[in-house]
Amino acid sequence: MTNLRSTIAGVGLVAVALAVSGCQLGGKPPTTSGFDPQVDLRQKEIDERKDEVIRQLAHCESGGWGPSERKIIGGRGAYLGRLQFSVQTVINYQIKRDGMQLSRAEAAELAHDYDRASALAKYMIFDLEEPHHWPLCARKIGLRSQLAAVKTMSNQAQAY
Repeated sequence: MTNLRSTIAGVGLVAVALAVSGCQLGGKPPTTSGFDPQVDLRQKEIDERKDEVIRQLAHCESGGWGPSERKIIGGRGAYLGRLQFSVQTVINYQIKRDGMQLSRAEAAELAHDYDRASALAKYMIFDLEEPHHWPLCARKIGLRSQLAAVKTMSNQAQAY
C-alpha cells in the first residue's frame, strides 16, 4: 500500500510540475521561429539568386563586383560604376523607383556605390523587366533566361 501511495504521489507531482511549467498533453505544439518562415526561406533564395545575377552582370560589365576603392569609368566616361550606368539612366530610373530627383553629381555617386547601384539594377531588371540596358552582357550571361527563372521562383513562392 505504501508503494501505491508513493506512486500516486509521484504521478501527482509530475502532473503539477507539467501544469506549472505550461506543458500540455495533446493539442497543438507551440510554434517556434525555426519552423514558421517557409515563405521567408523561399524569399531568401529568390533574393540570393537576384544578387548572383547582379554579381554576374557587374563582373561582365566591369571585371568585378562589390565595392571598389577606385572610381570605375567606361565608355570614354559615359558609364560609371561596376554596373556601368549612365548618369541619365540613374536619374530616370531613380525617379521611377521612388520619385526622388537626383542631380548629376548625386546620380554619379549612386552609380559608383555598388550596393545602391545594384539595388537600382535589381529594380530595373526584376521589377520592370528591362534587362535591355546591358545589351552585350545580357546576352553573355543569359539575363533574360535568368530573369524568367527568378520570376518562376517568385510565382511558385506566392502559390504557397
